[in-house]
Amino acid sequence: MEKLLVFYGEPEDPVAFENYYRSTHLPLVRELPGLVSAQFSLGIQGMGDEAPYWGLFEAVFESKEAMKAALESAQGVAVGADVANYATGGATLAHGPVNILN
Repeated sequence: MEKLLVFYGEPEDPVAFENYYRSTHLPLVRELPGLVSAQFSLGIQGMGDEAPYWGLFEAVFESKEAMKAALESAQGVAVGADVANYATGGATLAHGPVNILN
């Protein structure tokens, strides 16, 4: 399994971000080929210190190759192009293998 992470900086208008994210962006994400699961958190707060990011999105794919194929698909390109429409605080992408804590 491979996990895609998107870290969001605090947007100029958090309410507008969340409204657009839920109504427009996430429906695009749901159509990514090979998507196993996804979850997100908005309004992240630090535990004493300021949190480095305001939002986090996580998507799981069967493999690194499946993730790559999803991102390179027409739907993946549409998802990537849509980020500029709401992420006024920036977006940082990362990925890595999923490990299960037993």
